[in-house]
Amino acid sequence: MVLTRAGLRFAGRTWPCVIGRGGVRACKREGDGATPVGVHRVVAMLYRPDRMARPAFWAEPIRLRDLWCDDSGSPAYNQLVQAPFAPSHETLRRADPLYDLVLITDWNWPEAEPGRGSAIFLHQWRRPGYPTAGCVGFAPGDLREIAGRILPGTRLVVPEPLDGWRAG
Repeated sequence: MVLTRAGLRFAGRTWPCVIGRGGVRACKREGDGATPVGVHRVVAMLYRPDRMARPAFWAEPIRLRDLWCDDSGSPAYNQLVQAPFAPSHETLRRADPLYDLVLITDWNWPEAEPGRGSAIFLHQWRRPGYPTAGCVGFAPGDLREIAGRILPGTRLVVPEPLDGWRAG
């Protein structure tokens, strides 16, 4: 999978997608809203079993207490954690459909450097053209199709020449 200005190139086509509100950055920082430059690997797939069938044999269900730590001062920074959890975090089992299917990348993982950024996922977009907080977002059907075609370790390439690019 290769991110381009036209979308994500994968499996012989270009899939429409959105990127972070901070554009693409080689120097990613926590909270900047940027999609980081680099070669990232998809290391996990999570899905809402109450909202969809398992999208791939290796997908794991999002449980009621699943959270993702985004507190750079926490020892659990950029890791899956369970509620109750006091440090800053994202709820994975959301009321909206954004995280119904989540492909987790190895950006700043598993040995997270504090402040370098967390929770860089591939997930559903809010709507076409609406940026994410740093992730790559897709139409729901496209995301499910992509998820069904990849395996653990699939590469997401965000090329260096995109550094500084902002979609839209």
